[in-house]
Amino acid sequence: MQAGNAHYRTLKDLPATLPVFPLSGALLLPRTQLPLNIFEPRYIAMIDAALAGARLIGMVQPALGQPDAARRPALARVGCAGRITSFQESGDGRYLITLQGVARFRLADELDAITPFRQAACDFAPFARDLETGAGESEVDREGLLRAFRAYLDAHGMEADWDSVDKAETEVLVNALCMMSPYGPAEKQAMLEAVDLKTRAETLVAITEIDLARSAGNDGGATLQ
Repeated sequence: MQAGNAHYRTLKDLPATLPVFPLSGALLLPRTQLPLNIFEPRYIAMIDAALAGARLIGMVQPALGQPDAARRPALARVGCAGRITSFQESGDGRYLITLQGVARFRLADELDAITPFRQAACDFAPFARDLETGAGESEVDREGLLRAFRAYLDAHGMEADWDSVDKAETEVLVNALCMMSPYGPAEKQAMLEAVDLKTRAETLVAITEIDLARSAGNDGGATLQ
């Protein structure tokens, strides 16, 4: 796959360690883009280091159940590496960046780093197929996904650009809908850890159906037609 000017064809193209950015509720998936507003000094230092090196950082959520104010929370075991493809200085000490998702990783071990930001050894092997553009698209129930999407929009009085949706490749559509979904950290982690694209789409549909049933005051296993 390509991210910015870089090509990641095999696992050898990915580093063994990454600076990691713990951010609750954030979801980055392969071939998607995540804009970030960086302002804490430790993460400013992280971006500086990444720009001086491989331009990759690992997005990872704090482990579920961590106190919101925890300074150094335990980390979820799966995250996603993203390449900095856009960078802007705000003029008031912040960085505005865009990450493009490259591949997920399993957090093997956190390093005893002297840097102000955290670093971890990352195992990309369980997610090697993330480097294959379009992997698993043919297995996705695209129509079922779109039914769930339409039902959610109707329930919330929202509209979509259906021409763009219809033209989107299935992988792009699944991952974009997962990233845009309004669900919480546990649901976002479940989508991230889904074994393949088909399972990720099914996870999003299931979460959406549960959300719609609850909104309708019906916890009795409603399904979308």
